[in-house]
Amino acid sequence: MKIETIAEPYASMDARWAAVQSRDLAADGVFFYAVRTTGVYCRPSCGARCALRANVTFYTSCADAESAGYRACLRCRPDQPPVAERQAQAVAAACRILDALEAAPDFDAVAQAVGMSRFHFQRVFKAHAGVTPKAYAAARRAARVRAALSQDGTVTDALYAAGFNSSSRFYAGSEAMLGMAPGSFKAGGAGESIRFAVGACSLGAILVAATERGICAVLMDDDPELLVRDLQDRFPKARLIGADAGFERTVAQVVGLVEAPRIGLDLPLDVRGTAFQQRVWAALRAIPAGETLSYTVLAQRIGSPAAVRAVAGACAANPVAVAIPCHRVVRNDGGLSGYRWGIERKAALIEREKA
Repeated sequence: MKIETIAEPYASMDARWAAVQSRDLAADGVFFYAVRTTGVYCRPSCGARCALRANVTFYTSCADAESAGYRACLRCRPDQPPVAERQAQAVAAACRILDALEAAPDFDAVAQAVGMSRFHFQRVFKAHAGVTPKAYAAARRAARVRAALSQDGTVTDALYAAGFNSSSRFYAGSEAMLGMAPGSFKAGGAGESIRFAVGACSLGAILVAATERGICAVLMDDDPELLVRDLQDRFPKARLIGADAGFERTVAQVVGLVEAPRIGLDLPLDVRGTAFQQRVWAALRAIPAGETLSYTVLAQRIGSPAAVRAVAGACAANPVAVAIPCHRVVRNDGGLSGYRWGIERKAALIEREKA
């Protein structure tokens, strides 16, 4: 059965054919095309040699193409989950492996466990998670250090419990992990001055605290007051400094890292948001100057049509005005919605680009 209607931006035959010619990844899953001379159907992004337009027919689903007598392409495998989804599943599996390791990870072994070479694994992991496997493993180890230091025992007990095999390696990176010396952390922040602020994200209230050495706490809950009390309990001997306007930018940066829309991919919380936001921001940069589109269409373009609210959240978390043109996204009716830097600026930018 041929496609009769399909959602924007692939409503016309010309738009679909242009997507096939450009191997548009955003069109994958929206429609499929079949080639009469080969008897094969493909994704729009298939890397196979482009067929003649006269031999191409479009279909809404794999089932439609197969009922018409076509078989799935062995190159792009349109009858299987998209490459991005399969890669995300592999990254999620790798994250679970890294989370379970107590010792320093063997990244060659982790790559092999998810069926990739180390080079390919490094590239795919960073593309989907927004950080390298090494950085992710370091972040998880830092979390284990904080948990171990909160228990009874010595700092030495904590470093070995967190998977460090020598005290020198632990102390070399301890301040970056904890925001203070390990002894001060264990002693409840004795002698430290800690700045903090409470913000909001899609998961509720978020508190970020930092010393001069770095961030020492990121806490989330529904009740902002509970977060402040939690910080006081963690560092009862520290001097806590709130209501610091200059610190709000740090909070905004942390919110951008921990934001986690439900996009259907089984990635860990603190990684999934970064990966999703990067997908949205990449799609924003692909919108030509002078054009606008809706949050619904943007969600379709990144392959997550149900994640409209999450897309809006990623646009709101955009840290770079104009360079990542979130001002080019409007409501379905064409009206202007919220803009981090003000509706008036958004309207002015759109009008200026159209002119």
